[in-house]
Amino acid sequence: MSLSIPIRLLHEAEGHTVTVEMLTGEVYRGFLSDCEDNMNVKLSSLTMTKRDGQTITMEQVFLRGSKIRFFILPDMLRHTPMFRSIGESGKGRGVGLAAGGR
Repeated sequence: MSLSIPIRLLHEAEGHTVTVEMLTGEVYRGFLSDCEDNMNVKLSSLTMTKRDGQTITMEQVFLRGSKIRFFILPDMLRHTPMFRSIGESGKGRGVGLAAGGR
């Protein structure tokens, strides 16, 4: 089974600084050490911002993927080879059922 694009992009982000917002409203920003296919992630050297604005520095944290609202990933990942191959497959003539082909 092939991995979806968001999961592959998350794996590409390993080793970079990411921001994660949880369903509870807490925001974690740190180094993405590891991630799993179900979006469980391990962050290290991070800061957590609570909903009331209080910040806490932590060494490591493991976040459950089903409790994550969204990720903010580095902009440099938009130039990954994965996106180049997707863009190239969309070019050219497609096979369709147009009325002119009857």
